[in-house]
Amino acid sequence: MGRNSPSIATLLRNGLLAVSGAWLFASPGQAANTPETGLLIAYANLDVAAADGPRSWLNHGGTGKSRFGNPDGDALRLRPYASEAGLVLQPDFGWSLSGLVSVIAQHGQDKAVDINEAFVRWRPLPVANVRLNVRAGIFWPAVSLEHSGGEWAVSETLTPSAINSWIGEEVKVGGVEAAFSTMIGEHRLSLTAAGFGLNDTSGTLLTFRGWATHDYKATLFSYQPLPVMNTFMRRAQARETRPMIDLDHHVGWYGKLAWAPPGPIELQYFHYDNRADPEAFNAGYQWGWRTRFDHLGAILDLDTRTRLTAQAIDGTTIMGFPRGADGQRWVKMRYRSAFLLATRQVAQGSVSGRVEGFSTRNHGSVVLSDDNETGWAWTGAMRWPLMRHATLFAEALHIESRRDARLREGLDPRQHQNVVRVGLRLRGAFGG
Repeated sequence: MGRNSPSIATLLRNGLLAVSGAWLFASPGQAANTPETGLLIAYANLDVAAADGPRSWLNHGGTGKSRFGNPDGDALRLRPYASEAGLVLQPDFGWSLSGLVSVIAQHGQDKAVDINEAFVRWRPLPVANVRLNVRAGIFWPAVSLEHSGGEWAVSETLTPSAINSWIGEEVKVGGVEAAFSTMIGEHRLSLTAAGFGLNDTSGTLLTFRGWATHDYKATLFSYQPLPVMNTFMRRAQARETRPMIDLDHHVGWYGKLAWAPPGPIELQYFHYDNRADPEAFNAGYQWGWRTRFDHLGAILDLDTRTRLTAQAIDGTTIMGFPRGADGQRWVKMRYRSAFLLATRQVAQGSVSGRVEGFSTRNHGSVVLSDDNETGWAWTGAMRWPLMRHATLFAEALHIESRRDARLREGLDPRQHQNVVRVGLRLRGAFGG
């Protein structure tokens, strides 16, 4: 993505990997499939990926839906990657107050090292069977059912669904969140509410690129490339979008309700509204996007070793000034996606399969139906702990989509891609 010198970025990234690797085996821990906690977590993700199809969207001009691709042809190209490394500091200040600061280096990240999350958390003792959890800072809303831990890592696969890939790249916020949970008889109820900012551009990437499936994460100061846009938007919109920025000082909000009745099921409903001004923009042509969505999630344990996880999202985003006789804004886009993930615990590891579909529909005055998208994907994955601090993953991913906007670049509007990936996840916790 090229905003920093490649040699500097490589040097810092490799340095962080070396530090992480040196620490990973310096401390005793639990089994690799059991998350460890501690004052400090160090981790490194090493991958070998074979991918066909177009160049990844993470490269300027790339149209591929995956993190990996082969711009030289349709054959699978095998390459090793140091995909990610990071440090997570989790201090305990006492008096029910703690914190989390996470720094990260990723392959494709435009900053060599950047802040991933940073917040303080207050968890006082329960009062009358009600537990309170408050956090303030920079964090992801509790939407994903595929991520966990201080490094916000995918649990059972290497690549998250399109829904949670988008949450990772465009729905990180800076704000204050309060979560209440209690037991009513045998029912567990949780209510979460938050006010936030620093998320005015959410929806930019989803509109111009569409959905994608990858494990790249937005960071505090990062930029992300946009594909070739139509003639009007090339004059109005920057070629890159910055996920964490405030343009209008409006306070967005989200709320979540979770219910776990007696039995092996949990249901969640989540509503999000960033309340951004669609007419706000800065000197660099970063725009406000009024983005809202409703989200449903469900977890069902079929037995002690088999779990089904499902998520569905339906939302809209608008941007720009009213135009024409009907006063339609430049962009008015509706987006939808849903997936079903099945995971079976096998010995110490697991096998998983996921199928998903996604779409976008545009009704704006400038961004029209050629930016519509329809697609689907399937994923098969295996997770196997090798030793105390190391876990091996293997994954096959297939993605298909149609987007007529690719004709602007002389490309086939229909696209399909295959990625076969083997990943080693190294993780250690210290000082806990």
